[in-house]
Amino acid sequence: MEEISSSSTDSFLSDKSAKVFIAGHRGLVGSAIHRRLLLLGFTDLLLASRSDLDLTDQSAVDSFFLQHSPRYVFLAAAKVGGIHANSTFPADFISVNLQIQTNVILSSFRSGVKKLLFLGSSCIYPKLAPQPIPESALLTGPLEPTNEWYAVAKIAGIKTCQAFKIQHGFDAVSAMPTNLYGPNDNFHPDNSHVLPALVRRFHEAKASGAKEVVVWGTGSALREFLHVDDLADGLVFLMDRYSGLEHVNVGSGKEVSIKELAEMVKEVVGFEGELVWDRTKPDGTPRKLMDGSRMAEIGWAPRIGLREGLEETYKWYVENVIRRQQE
Repeated sequence: MEEISSSSTDSFLSDKSAKVFIAGHRGLVGSAIHRRLLLLGFTDLLLASRSDLDLTDQSAVDSFFLQHSPRYVFLAAAKVGGIHANSTFPADFISVNLQIQTNVILSSFRSGVKKLLFLGSSCIYPKLAPQPIPESALLTGPLEPTNEWYAVAKIAGIKTCQAFKIQHGFDAVSAMPTNLYGPNDNFHPDNSHVLPALVRRFHEAKASGAKEVVVWGTGSALREFLHVDDLADGLVFLMDRYSGLEHVNVGSGKEVSIKELAEMVKEVVGFEGELVWDRTKPDGTPRKLMDGSRMAEIGWAPRIGLREGLEETYKWYVENVIRRQQE
Protein backbone atom coordinates (compact mmCIF):
# COMPACT_ATOMS: atom_id res chain seq x y z
CA MET A 1 0.00 0.00 0.00
CA GLU A 2 1.34 3.41 -0.93
CA GLU A 3 1.59 5.52 2.21
CA ILE A 4 3.75 8.56 1.55
CA SER A 5 3.57 10.87 -1.45
CA SER A 6 6.77 10.31 -3.38
CA SER A 7 7.78 13.83 -4.41
CA SER A 8 8.26 16.58 -1.82
CA THR A 9 8.85 19.12 -4.62
CA ASP A 10 5.37 18.47 -6.01
CA SER A 11 3.55 18.35 -2.68
CA PHE A 12 0.53 20.26 -1.40
CA LEU A 13 2.55 22.48 0.94
CA SER A 14 4.91 23.48 -1.86
CA ASP A 15 1.95 24.66 -3.96
CA LYS A 16 0.57 27.51 -1.83
CA SER A 17 -0.63 29.54 -4.81
CA ALA A 18 -2.84 26.67 -5.97
CA LYS A 19 -6.60 27.06 -5.78
CA VAL A 20 -8.02 25.05 -2.86
CA PHE A 21 -11.76 24.41 -2.48
CA ILE A 22 -12.99 23.89 1.09
CA ALA A 23 -16.46 22.35 0.85
CA GLY A 24 -18.25 23.12 4.11
CA HIS A 25 -16.00 26.02 5.17
CA ARG A 26 -18.50 27.36 7.72
CA GLY A 27 -18.69 24.17 9.79
CA LEU A 28 -16.55 23.09 12.72
CA VAL A 29 -14.02 21.21 10.56
CA GLY A 30 -14.19 23.33 7.41
CA SER A 31 -13.62 26.58 9.33
CA ALA A 32 -10.59 25.02 11.05
CA ILE A 33 -9.14 23.97 7.68
CA HIS A 34 -9.72 27.51 6.44
CA ARG A 35 -7.86 28.99 9.46
CA ARG A 36 -5.00 26.55 9.03
CA LEU A 37 -4.50 27.23 5.32
CA LEU A 38 -4.57 30.99 5.86
CA LEU A 39 -1.96 30.60 8.60
CA LEU A 40 0.22 28.54 6.25
CA GLY A 41 0.08 31.25 3.59
CA PHE A 42 -2.28 29.76 0.99
CA THR A 43 -3.42 32.61 -1.22
CA ASP A 44 -6.26 31.24 -3.36
CA LEU A 45 -8.88 29.61 -1.15
CA LEU A 46 -12.20 28.86 -2.84
CA LEU A 47 -15.23 29.14 -0.56
CA ALA A 48 -18.93 28.79 -1.35
CA SER A 49 -21.82 29.13 1.07
CA ARG A 50 -24.96 27.04 0.74
CA SER A 51 -26.79 29.96 -0.88
CA ASP A 52 -24.06 30.20 -3.52
CA LEU A 53 -23.75 26.49 -4.29
CA ASP A 54 -26.15 23.61 -3.64
CA LEU A 55 -23.86 20.61 -3.29
CA THR A 56 -26.82 18.23 -3.74
CA ASP A 57 -27.28 19.55 -7.31
CA GLN A 58 -24.86 17.67 -9.59
CA SER A 59 -25.18 20.08 -12.52
CA ALA A 60 -24.54 23.07 -10.24
CA VAL A 61 -21.49 21.37 -8.72
CA ASP A 62 -20.17 20.46 -12.20
CA SER A 63 -20.58 24.07 -13.34
CA PHE A 64 -18.84 25.38 -10.23
CA PHE A 65 -15.84 23.10 -10.74
CA LEU A 66 -15.58 23.86 -14.44
CA GLN A 67 -15.76 27.60 -13.77
CA HIS A 68 -13.25 27.72 -10.87
CA SER A 69 -10.95 24.73 -11.59
CA PRO A 70 -9.73 24.00 -8.05
CA ARG A 71 -6.49 22.02 -7.79
CA TYR A 72 -7.14 20.56 -4.33
CA VAL A 73 -10.40 19.80 -2.51
CA PHE A 74 -11.16 19.30 1.18
CA LEU A 75 -14.59 17.66 1.37
CA ALA A 76 -15.84 18.64 4.84
CA ALA A 77 -19.44 19.45 3.88
CA ALA A 78 -22.09 17.16 5.36
CA LYS A 79 -25.53 17.08 6.94
CA VAL A 80 -24.86 16.41 10.63
CA GLY A 81 -26.92 16.10 13.79
CA GLY A 82 -27.35 14.26 17.06
CA ILE A 83 -29.21 11.07 17.94
CA HIS A 84 -32.65 12.72 17.83
CA ALA A 85 -32.07 14.24 14.39
CA ASN A 86 -30.67 10.98 12.99
CA SER A 87 -33.64 9.03 14.33
CA THR A 88 -36.21 11.55 13.08
CA PHE A 89 -34.80 12.24 9.61
CA PRO A 90 -32.98 9.06 8.48
CA ALA A 91 -33.88 9.59 4.80
CA ASP A 92 -32.34 13.07 4.87
CA PHE A 93 -29.15 11.89 6.53
CA ILE A 94 -28.47 9.11 4.06
CA SER A 95 -29.68 10.79 0.85
CA VAL A 96 -28.30 14.30 1.37
CA ASN A 97 -24.86 13.06 2.44
CA LEU A 98 -24.69 10.57 -0.44
CA GLN A 99 -25.55 13.36 -2.87
CA ILE A 100 -23.06 15.88 -1.47
CA GLN A 101 -20.07 13.57 -1.40
CA THR A 102 -20.80 11.80 -4.69
CA ASN A 103 -21.32 15.09 -6.52
CA VAL A 104 -18.12 16.67 -5.19
CA ILE A 105 -15.98 13.57 -5.80
CA LEU A 106 -17.36 13.10 -9.31
CA SER A 107 -16.97 16.77 -10.26
CA SER A 108 -13.45 16.81 -8.81
CA PHE A 109 -12.49 13.86 -10.98
CA ARG A 110 -14.16 15.24 -14.10
CA SER A 111 -12.55 18.67 -13.78
CA GLY A 112 -9.02 17.39 -13.22
CA VAL A 113 -8.57 18.08 -9.49
CA LYS A 114 -5.11 16.91 -8.43
CA LYS A 115 -6.12 15.60 -5.00
CA LEU A 116 -9.21 15.32 -2.81
CA LEU A 117 -9.48 14.62 0.90
CA PHE A 118 -12.79 13.25 2.19
CA LEU A 119 -13.84 13.65 5.83
CA GLY A 120 -15.64 10.77 7.47
CA SER A 121 -16.62 10.10 11.08
CA SER A 122 -15.73 7.58 13.79
CA CYS A 123 -19.37 6.39 13.69
CA ILE A 124 -18.45 4.38 10.56
CA TYR A 125 -17.13 1.65 12.84
CA PRO A 126 -19.17 -1.23 14.29
CA LYS A 127 -20.90 -0.58 17.61
CA LEU A 128 -18.86 -3.34 19.24
CA ALA A 129 -15.53 -2.60 17.53
CA PRO A 130 -12.32 -3.56 19.35
CA GLN A 131 -10.69 -0.82 21.42
CA PRO A 132 -8.67 1.13 20.35
CA ILE A 133 -10.51 1.01 17.01
CA PRO A 134 -8.19 0.18 14.07
CA GLU A 135 -9.00 1.15 10.49
CA SER A 136 -9.38 -2.58 9.74
CA ALA A 137 -12.52 -2.70 11.92
CA LEU A 138 -14.55 -1.11 9.12
CA LEU A 139 -17.43 -3.36 7.94
CA THR A 140 -16.68 -6.09 10.50
CA GLY A 141 -19.95 -5.80 12.44
CA PRO A 142 -23.31 -4.02 12.88
CA LEU A 143 -23.32 -0.23 13.23
CA GLU A 144 -24.73 1.80 16.10
CA PRO A 145 -28.47 1.87 15.20
CA THR A 146 -29.00 5.49 16.26
CA ASN A 147 -26.77 6.91 13.52
CA GLU A 148 -26.46 4.11 10.97
CA TRP A 149 -27.96 6.21 8.13
CA TYR A 150 -25.22 8.82 8.48
CA ALA A 151 -22.60 6.12 8.96
CA VAL A 152 -23.64 4.21 5.83
CA ALA A 153 -23.33 7.40 3.78
CA LYS A 154 -19.86 8.07 5.16
CA ILE A 155 -18.77 4.48 4.46
CA ALA A 156 -20.01 4.93 0.90
CA GLY A 157 -17.84 8.05 0.67
CA ILE A 158 -14.74 6.11 1.68
CA LYS A 159 -15.53 3.41 -0.84
CA THR A 160 -16.23 5.97 -3.59
CA CYS A 161 -12.78 7.49 -3.05
CA GLN A 162 -11.21 4.04 -3.15
CA ALA A 163 -13.14 3.08 -6.30
CA PHE A 164 -12.01 6.18 -8.18
CA LYS A 165 -8.42 5.56 -7.09
CA ILE A 166 -8.52 1.92 -8.20
CA GLN A 167 -10.32 2.45 -11.52
CA HIS A 168 -9.04 5.88 -12.56
CA GLY A 169 -5.94 6.54 -10.44
CA PHE A 170 -7.65 9.59 -8.91
CA ASP A 171 -5.78 10.71 -5.79
CA ALA A 172 -8.71 10.71 -3.34
CA VAL A 173 -7.96 9.92 0.32
CA SER A 174 -10.16 9.64 3.41
CA ALA A 175 -9.66 10.65 7.04
CA MET A 176 -11.75 9.60 10.04
CA PRO A 177 -11.60 12.04 12.97
CA THR A 178 -12.42 11.18 16.58
CA ASN A 179 -14.67 13.35 18.82
CA LEU A 180 -13.93 16.98 17.99
CA TYR A 181 -14.30 20.27 19.83
CA GLY A 182 -13.22 23.88 19.42
CA PRO A 183 -14.30 27.18 17.80
CA ASN A 184 -17.55 27.01 15.78
CA ASP A 185 -18.75 23.94 17.67
CA ASN A 186 -22.48 23.38 18.16
CA PHE A 187 -23.52 24.53 21.66
CA HIS A 188 -27.25 23.99 21.15
CA PRO A 189 -28.94 22.82 24.40
CA ASP A 190 -30.77 19.90 22.75
CA ASN A 191 -28.47 18.44 20.09
CA SER A 192 -24.86 19.27 20.98
CA HIS A 193 -22.23 16.68 21.86
CA VAL A 194 -21.00 16.07 25.40
CA LEU A 195 -18.15 18.57 25.60
CA PRO A 196 -19.93 21.69 24.25
CA ALA A 197 -23.04 20.64 26.19
CA LEU A 198 -21.01 20.66 29.42
CA VAL A 199 -19.47 24.04 28.58
CA ARG A 200 -22.90 25.57 28.06
CA ARG A 201 -24.43 23.92 31.11
CA PHE A 202 -21.69 25.04 33.50
CA HIS A 203 -21.64 28.57 32.04
CA GLU A 204 -25.40 28.96 32.42
CA ALA A 205 -25.23 27.58 35.98
CA LYS A 206 -22.47 30.07 36.83
CA ALA A 207 -24.38 32.96 35.26
CA SER A 208 -27.61 32.12 37.12
CA GLY A 209 -25.94 31.44 40.45
CA ALA A 210 -27.13 27.82 40.53
CA LYS A 211 -25.88 25.67 43.40
CA GLU A 212 -25.42 22.47 41.38
CA VAL A 213 -25.10 21.00 37.89
CA VAL A 214 -26.53 17.52 37.24
CA VAL A 215 -24.76 15.28 34.72
CA TRP A 216 -26.10 11.95 33.50
CA GLY A 217 -24.54 8.61 34.48
CA THR A 218 -21.64 7.73 36.74
CA GLY A 219 -18.95 9.58 34.80
CA SER A 220 -16.98 6.37 34.27
CA ALA A 221 -17.30 6.21 30.47
CA LEU A 222 -14.05 6.94 28.61
CA ARG A 223 -13.87 9.23 25.59
CA GLU A 224 -11.21 10.65 23.28
CA PHE A 225 -11.23 14.30 22.21
CA LEU A 226 -9.25 16.14 19.55
CA HIS A 227 -9.12 19.90 19.13
CA VAL A 228 -10.40 20.80 15.68
CA ASP A 229 -7.28 22.89 14.96
CA ASP A 230 -5.18 19.76 15.56
CA LEU A 231 -7.45 17.90 13.15
CA ALA A 232 -6.95 20.63 10.52
CA ASP A 233 -3.19 20.30 10.95
CA GLY A 234 -3.49 16.53 10.52
CA LEU A 235 -5.64 16.90 7.40
CA VAL A 236 -3.15 19.27 5.79
CA PHE A 237 -0.43 16.74 6.64
CA LEU A 238 -2.41 13.98 4.91
CA MET A 239 -3.11 16.15 1.88
CA ASP A 240 0.61 16.83 1.65
CA ARG A 241 2.03 13.40 2.49
CA TYR A 242 -0.49 10.55 2.20
CA SER A 243 -1.82 8.86 -0.94
CA GLY A 244 -2.74 5.43 0.36
CA LEU A 245 -5.85 3.48 -0.57
CA GLU A 246 -7.04 2.93 3.02
CA HIS A 247 -8.71 5.58 5.16
CA VAL A 248 -6.78 6.95 8.14
CA ASN A 249 -7.90 7.57 11.74
CA VAL A 250 -7.05 10.98 13.18
CA GLY A 251 -7.26 11.24 16.96
CA SER A 252 -5.47 12.40 20.08
CA GLY A 253 -4.70 8.90 21.35
CA LYS A 254 -5.64 10.01 24.89
CA GLU A 255 -8.67 9.01 26.88
CA VAL A 256 -10.45 10.94 29.61
CA SER A 257 -13.38 9.82 31.76
CA ILE A 258 -16.57 11.86 31.54
CA LYS A 259 -16.10 12.57 35.27
CA GLU A 260 -12.61 14.01 34.67
CA LEU A 261 -13.93 15.97 31.70
CA ALA A 262 -16.85 17.45 33.66
CA GLU A 263 -14.56 18.45 36.53
CA MET A 264 -12.13 20.08 34.08
CA VAL A 265 -14.92 22.03 32.37
CA LYS A 266 -16.23 23.09 35.80
CA GLU A 267 -12.79 24.51 36.65
CA VAL A 268 -12.27 26.21 33.29
CA VAL A 269 -15.70 27.88 33.42
CA GLY A 270 -15.24 28.86 37.07
CA PHE A 271 -18.46 27.29 38.39
CA GLU A 272 -18.18 27.00 42.17
CA GLY A 273 -21.29 24.93 42.87
CA GLU A 274 -21.61 21.17 43.21
CA LEU A 275 -21.30 18.57 40.45
CA VAL A 276 -24.01 15.93 40.89
CA TRP A 277 -24.18 12.61 39.01
CA ASP A 278 -27.59 11.17 38.11
CA ARG A 279 -26.74 7.48 38.32
CA THR A 280 -30.24 6.48 37.15
CA LYS A 281 -29.26 7.67 33.66
CA PRO A 282 -27.11 5.62 31.22
CA ASP A 283 -23.38 6.10 30.70
CA GLY A 284 -23.46 5.13 27.04
CA THR A 285 -20.66 3.13 25.42
CA PRO A 286 -18.04 2.35 28.13
CA ARG A 287 -15.09 3.20 25.92
CA LYS A 288 -14.49 4.71 22.48
CA LEU A 289 -10.91 5.25 21.39
CA MET A 290 -9.45 5.40 17.89
CA ASP A 291 -6.22 3.61 17.00
CA GLY A 292 -4.03 6.43 15.70
CA SER A 293 -0.92 4.36 15.05
CA ARG A 294 -1.09 4.82 11.26
CA MET A 295 -0.92 8.62 11.59
CA ALA A 296 1.96 8.25 14.04
CA GLU A 297 3.82 6.00 11.59
CA ILE A 298 3.39 8.56 8.82
CA GLY A 299 4.88 11.15 11.16
CA TRP A 300 2.06 13.24 12.65
CA ALA A 301 1.02 13.89 16.25
CA PRO A 302 -1.47 16.34 17.86
CA ARG A 303 -0.13 19.29 19.84
CA ILE A 304 -3.03 20.87 21.77
CA GLY A 305 -3.64 19.46 25.26
CA LEU A 306 -7.22 19.04 26.48
CA ARG A 307 -6.99 21.67 29.25
CA GLU A 308 -5.46 24.22 26.87
CA GLY A 309 -8.04 23.42 24.21
CA LEU A 310 -10.91 23.70 26.69
CA GLU A 311 -9.75 27.11 27.88
CA GLU A 312 -9.56 28.36 24.30
CA THR A 313 -12.96 26.88 23.43
CA TYR A 314 -14.65 28.45 26.47
CA LYS A 315 -13.14 31.83 25.61
CA TRP A 316 -14.48 31.49 22.06
CA TYR A 317 -17.93 30.50 23.40
CA VAL A 318 -18.13 33.56 25.64
CA GLU A 319 -16.81 35.98 23.00
CA ASN A 320 -19.01 34.66 20.20
CA VAL A 321 -22.09 32.70 21.32
CA ILE A 322 -22.81 34.57 24.55
CA ARG A 323 -21.93 37.99 23.19
CA ARG A 324 -24.20 37.41 20.17
CA GLN A 325 -27.07 36.49 22.48
CA GLN A 326 -26.58 39.69 24.46
CA GLU A 327 -26.55 42.01 21.43
